[in-house]
Amino acid sequence: MTTNRRKSWLEPYREYGPLFIRLVVGVRLIWGTQDNVFSWERMKEFAAFLGQHGVPYPLAGAVLSVAVQFLAGVLVILGLWTRAAGALIVLNFIAALWIAHRGDTFLNMYDALVMLAGGLFFLLHGPGRLSLDGLRGRRK
Repeated sequence: MTTNRRKSWLEPYREYGPLFIRLVVGVRLIWGTQDNVFSWERMKEFAAFLGQHGVPYPLAGAVLSVAVQFLAGVLVILGLWTRAAGALIVLNFIAALWIAHRGDTFLNMYDALVMLAGGLFFLLHGPGRLSLDGLRGRRK
């Protein structure tokens, strides 16, 4: 009985959960890539890092990874094309875990794992109603 009362008490706030997750993941993606977006030197450092890890065409890989993360961060915050952004986040962070964190400690993998979990959430659950995707869905 307590569970039902708690559920009904929290029900009006249900849509704030996905919004909060979108904001946290989106801000982290943008914050983590903005230095590469606005500094070619930082982008080249990231490319060198990828090259040291055996990535073919490391500059192309760096540009692609940064573009995906930055764009996905913007889309996730807006709640626009959120499932597609989630799929891109999942692919990017699977690659990041494989390339940069294989054999690493859990603590060193943690940030990438959290981003992977966020991407899976968006892919499987969508953005929630408090989003541009949700707004578009209500208009149809």
